[in-house]
Parts: sequence; structure tokens; C-alpha cells
Amino acid sequence: MLAESLTALAAATGAGIVQAAGTDVWTGLRDRVARLLGRERPEPVLERLDRTRRELEEAGADDAERTAQRQEAAWQVRIEDFLDAAEEAERDTAAARLRELLAWLAEQQPEQPPAPGTTVMNARASGHGRTYQAGRDITVHEK
Repeated sequence: MLAESLTALAAATGAGIVQAAGTDVWTGLRDRVARLLGRERPEPVLERLDRTRRELEEAGADDAERTAQRQEAAWQVRIEDFLDAAEEAERDTAAARLRELLAWLAEQQPEQPPAPGTTVMNARASGHGRTYQAGRDITVHEK
């Protein structure tokens, strides 16, 4: 059984694969995932990645979210199986490479502005300072 941190890593990688499908980073991600999971035989992994992209593109509006969730779960299981089959030292190396893959993917994503109607609030307090934030009216009674 995998450690919880590795299961979370597999889930994050599965989500990253699905989110990258159909974007400009797909080719780079596809090659990296195939090299990592496919080792000496990347072709089956490449075929599975291509099938994933095709299924996501062909999903209708009613089925898009369900298809994405199904693909994320499938990739999570594949990555968990890959990590579970590895020896401990190899597993540590593979986990580090998955983290590098996620970091690379995060660097490739453009900074997204907040969606219309979204409120973004940031606050910082130090010492004995306090912050209060609200999306509308606020009343603070301090004693």
C-alpha cells in the first residue's frame, strides 16, 4: 500500500494530465509522462495518453466533467500502480520526477486572472494586528 503522500502525488499528476490535454503544453507533458511511466517502452503510454486526449475532446457538454473525472481517476490508478511496483529507491526517484513534472506543468500555465464576479482578498497582519474581510457589509465589535 502506498503512502498517503504518494497517493496524493498520483492524484495530482492524473489531474495535471487531464487538464493539460488540448493545451499548448500537451506535447511536452505527453513526452515526459511516456518517458517516466513507459521506461524502455513508451509507446503503450503514448497511445493511452492520445486516447485520453481524444476522449476528452470528443466528450459532449453533458459528459465533459464526468469524462474528465473518469480520466483523472484512471491516470491516478496507473500512476499508483507504477509507484507500487517500483522498488523503494526507484519509487523515491519516480516520485521526485513526478514532482518535477508537476512543477514544470505549473510553470507552463499562464497566470489566470480572476473570473468575472470573483472577489480576491488578501490580508496580512503581524504582531497583535487583526484583519477583517468581507465580500459585503461587515460590523466589528472589539472589546
